[in-house]
Amino acid sequence: MTGLLVAKQILMTLYSKYEVYITPLLKFLLALISLLLINSRIGYMDSIDKMTVVLIVALMCSFMPMNFILLMAAIFIMLHLYAFNLECTIVLGAGFLLMFLVYLRFSPKDTLVVLLMPICFLLRIPYVIPLAMGLIGTPVSAISIACGVIVYYMLHFVTQNVSVILAMADEERTARFKFVVDGLLHNRDMVITIAAFAVTVILVYFIRRLSIDYAWTIAMVAGAVVNITVLLVGDLMFDTHVALLEVVLGNALSLLLAVVLQFFVFNVDYSRTEKVQFEDDEYYYYVKAVPKIVVSKPEKKVKQINSQKAKTAPRSRTTH
Repeated sequence: MTGLLVAKQILMTLYSKYEVYITPLLKFLLALISLLLINSRIGYMDSIDKMTVVLIVALMCSFMPMNFILLMAAIFIMLHLYAFNLECTIVLGAGFLLMFLVYLRFSPKDTLVVLLMPICFLLRIPYVIPLAMGLIGTPVSAISIACGVIVYYMLHFVTQNVSVILAMADEERTARFKFVVDGLLHNRDMVITIAAFAVTVILVYFIRRLSIDYAWTIAMVAGAVVNITVLLVGDLMFDTHVALLEVVLGNALSLLLAVVLQFFVFNVDYSRTEKVQFEDDEYYYYVKAVPKIVVSKPEKKVKQINSQKAKTAPRSRTTH
């Protein structure tokens, strides 16, 4: 345990020292991964489905605010959809516009959540995002999580129905519009997932704020259990065909990742908890103090072993 704490302290020291270099690098990697995933899933426009273009845009994103990465990802998606189908472009463009207005109004600082949610879906661990945001965010973070879920399911709908949309090329435009709109609005999987993640965020947030020992651990476990429960109840009610084993394993892995997050953000020693009571002219105060676990970086001690000094012979004087 001490070794992990020392490693944590070293990492924090390195980040604070080289933050000016590490932050742009992380932005570059996030933008690169996001754009590459978009090109791999819906790469219909050849002019932007090139590694050189992706590298240039990712490099631009590394020096811009986080919201710029989200904007460029949305532009890439819209360009690919425009090359694929006009109706999909209009419908998903309206959905993006509505999401951006809601997102910028309520949770403009949760850009990372919107970007990571589709990536976590592809990695089969989307459940880690509501657990993490319940621990370090607020209930409003449920809005940004919902935006990320909608983005994933919109792209998933397009990729799963490519052949159907192409087969409808000769039909009336209104019929194509109706198919795309119905496919997005009547997506029960998306609605149940948004509901489950929202309940998880709110529950984890309120439990981890309780003045009880191991509140964060209880919040994480309760959040994972409630997440599984809501998804399974939704499956029973609406027949969404949820893969039980995948949901359980995904939540278990997400729980482990949340424990890692807790180690870096909220690592305390409940065995040394102190309760203090004092008063002033107007109030009585009851304070519960839980110390953080902090280990200073060990200093290297170098022990010098000097060899026995050679005896210097006295200088002989030369007589003239």
